Amino acid sequence: MSNKCEICGKGPMSGNRVSHSNRRTRRVSNPNLQKVKAVVNGTHKRVRICTRCLRSGKVEKRAN
Repeated sequence: MSNKCEICGKGPMSGNRVSHSNRRTRRVSNPNLQKVKAVVNGTHKRVRICTRCLRSGKVEKRAN
């Protein structure tokens, strides 16, 4: 299972972790993904989406 939003395609970002002595090591920042039951193309489906897509209303949550 990939660590990627199924709506916008947001995935892991890489960068540097910088210590107090200014040494740099690589780090990975993962997106905040949530499993949500949503309506996709008129059908109910469980999708993994980032919280940005969930909050902005790009996905319609399924009514229980």
